[in-house]
Amino acid sequence: MRLLLLSAGAASMYCGSCMRDNALAGALLRRGHDVTLLPFYTPTLTDEENVSRKERVFFGGISVFLEQHVPLFRHTPELLDRLWDAPWVIKALSSGSIAVDPRVLGAMTVSTLQGEAGRQRKEIEKLLHWLRDEPRPDLVNIPYTLLISLAGPLKRALDNVPIVVTLQGEDLFLDGLPGSFRGQALDLIRRHAADVDLFVAVSQYYADYARDYFGIPASKMRVAPLGIAAPEGLGAAPLDRRPFTIGYFARIAPEKGLHVLAEAYTLLRRDLGLPPSRLLAAGYRAPDQQAYFDGVTRQLEAAGLAGEFEYGGAPDRAGKFAFLHELDAFCVPSPYHEPKALYLLEAMAAGVPFVSPAHGTFPELVKATGGGALADSGAPEHIAGALFALWTDPDRARALGRAGSDHVRAQYTLDHMAERVEAVYREAAQGAHAC
Repeated sequence: MRLLLLSAGAASMYCGSCMRDNALAGALLRRGHDVTLLPFYTPTLTDEENVSRKERVFFGGISVFLEQHVPLFRHTPELLDRLWDAPWVIKALSSGSIAVDPRVLGAMTVSTLQGEAGRQRKEIEKLLHWLRDEPRPDLVNIPYTLLISLAGPLKRALDNVPIVVTLQGEDLFLDGLPGSFRGQALDLIRRHAADVDLFVAVSQYYADYARDYFGIPASKMRVAPLGIAAPEGLGAAPLDRRPFTIGYFARIAPEKGLHVLAEAYTLLRRDLGLPPSRLLAAGYRAPDQQAYFDGVTRQLEAAGLAGEFEYGGAPDRAGKFAFLHELDAFCVPSPYHEPKALYLLEAMAAGVPFVSPAHGTFPELVKATGGGALADSGAPEHIAGALFALWTDPDRARALGRAGSDHVRAQYTLDHMAERVEAVYREAAQGAHAC
């Protein structure tokens, strides 16, 4: 199949969604498909080979911002726009981070979802103009519902091309929109859903949740779980190190729960009798999360545990798996009900048992892999209790690590993900032909 896949970049941040999109595109290419992966907003950043088109960014973050706030830029010629749509310009101007705070992006989100009636209409025209000189794709995959307004224009311009939209956690952003913007955005998404042939969720949990949240008919919903490239030689059980080492690898933000883990670690050391141990954290920290991170470190300092905590920044792929192999247990106690949890697949690939709250996709992954334990809730005392149980029963911890490693390689590789998504694409294409 000739496939056009869109992916939304997040500037200098390793973003789970664009990493998934890039990995999927690479796997589909290896399976013999003709794949074009187009970056939107900013160039994509991945820790594997980047297979996206490098020469162009669509819906460039600078253009979208200018069109929202300065009427003149809604009418500038495309040749001029290319000056600030150039990938190197976008990278330079967004080198710290890209603003993704829904509290300040409400009007722009609604305008983008208005599609051809919105202030970013010119961006749609630029995309369609570019596509005129490209081979017609057999299918287009939109990366999330925030770009669903493209479905109708793409269908009309590409002779009723089948459209698939991936569902991978945009409710977190939408629920943060202020005032009436959330309701307007959801209403627009629901209207545009009629132009979509199939939706594909990254977990069964999120398929069930998104069906109600977005009002998607069950007949249009499919599931294709994530997959990863599991490194060879990284499936050993924990090494019974002393001191016991607990790790967190995710974006540094309240919705991922580093503050919860810090409190749980304090309870482990102060109340449950865990001897001096280590708490290691790594992952992208945006400038606007510095105050949050400082609060976490002060929390540990107040408990006299600052010397047992270490933050390792945002390492590359090799550094990530080296980090994971330092751990005896893994925990990202996300208060947000996670739809993806890519980090759990990576921890399991490294043979590390995990502890997670009993919500989101976490129970689904525990049932499928046996690679971790569920805390009764995301409360610090429940997280602490589940981690303490791993420390007191190293044989069980090793068994969980082995089970997780084995099941990731048996069920959650890139080929597994690509095969499942490929089936969705073929179904969408057949349905479109039948019409």
